[in-house]
Amino acid sequence: MTVAPVGPGFSTTVEALRLREWQLGPGQPTQVMDQFSTEDFHMVVDDRADVHVSSKDGCFYLGWFPLGRTGTDGEGWKIAVTGTATVRGYQASFDTETPADIVAAVVARVLETSRRL
Repeated sequence: MTVAPVGPGFSTTVEALRLREWQLGPGQPTQVMDQFSTEDFHMVVDDRADVHVSSKDGCFYLGWFPLGRTGTDGEGWKIAVTGTATVRGYQASFDTETPADIVAAVVARVLETSRRL
């Protein structure tokens, strides 16, 4: 069934308006952390129980802040890749309630794009 707009707007179907269930909640951070080997990465757990992972060359960083990163408004995950002299690096942040498997997918993609020199 198509519903025509009465005035300015758009038309849609009843099926398109059906509710969906979305994944919510932080999930299991091991989905992220299990992607890192001790061969290529350093991992440190600090006194706040925050976890810091860095590549041995220092160009990749991942921070997990279960209670939120100090000085931020609920930042739970931080990913940063250092740039070069000619190409800027980048960073991405997710809040404490972002599902871990979403963060894991981003980390997996970042790791897939890296290569050993």
